[in-house]
Amino acid sequence: MAEMAITRKNNSARDLGLMLVVWSATAIIIAAFTWIIGDFIIHGFERLSWSFLTTSPSNAGRSGGIAPILVSTLLILLIAITVALPIGVATAAFLSEFTRVGGRVRQITTLSLDILAGVPSIVFGLFGNAFFCIWLGLGFSILSGGLTLACMVLPILIRTTQAGLSSVPDEWRRGASALGLSRGAALTHILLPAATPAIAAGLMLGIGRAAAETAALIFTSGYVDRMPSSLDDSGRALAVHIYDLTMNVAGGDANAYASALVLISLLILINSVAVTLTNRYGSQRITAS
Repeated sequence: MAEMAITRKNNSARDLGLMLVVWSATAIIIAAFTWIIGDFIIHGFERLSWSFLTTSPSNAGRSGGIAPILVSTLLILLIAITVALPIGVATAAFLSEFTRVGGRVRQITTLSLDILAGVPSIVFGLFGNAFFCIWLGLGFSILSGGLTLACMVLPILIRTTQAGLSSVPDEWRRGASALGLSRGAALTHILLPAATPAIAAGLMLGIGRAAAETAALIFTSGYVDRMPSSLDDSGRALAVHIYDLTMNVAGGDANAYASALVLISLLILINSVAVTLTNRYGSQRITAS
């Protein structure tokens, strides 16, 4: 009995220590995020207004707004998501459901994706400039920037979706087979809806990385701050605009803070919409199936 009491006491001490570590890490993350957001709000909130969002920049960005820059950013992200989402989900489904575990195809592809996920953005920018801008003849354009960001998003999206599909119990697959469903039908109606949280997580991580990119977009979408008239026009993204105001424009810090606050708000909005849509889609598909 004494040994059992000592064991319980030791386990309780370990649990308490682990809980303190977890809560401390959570508190540090929340404090850091609050400090960053608070700094942006203190320095940039007073510059936010409807005219800031709807007018063009002037005086090298020191005054005016960010309307054309915001439109360019949304178009670039829209192209990146539109291209990366179907390709990423399809590739993850192929690797998870149609390749052999431990097979050479899966191993080589998985290793390549892991390497690409860690490649610096400047390398993607040089690739996008050489392939999309020069070889395909798209030039410095919103389309080139969006396609380059899609290449950056794909490794993260594929790996997270693949992990989500792999976490689905095999009993679900065997049950679908017993009901006479084909592998494609089981994937469409059962496995992908179950993996929607992983797809949402990969999409959010990809959007976060894409929206914050500077180097890749300087080499592909360009530096022009006018309103784009088509996807073939050059366009300046918010991240590039913030970089330019802080590094190259004296007196542009206030508008840089305000632009950063808009960028963070945009990311929060997009991520919230992505989570809501994927959860609703996933629950509807599982209920229907």
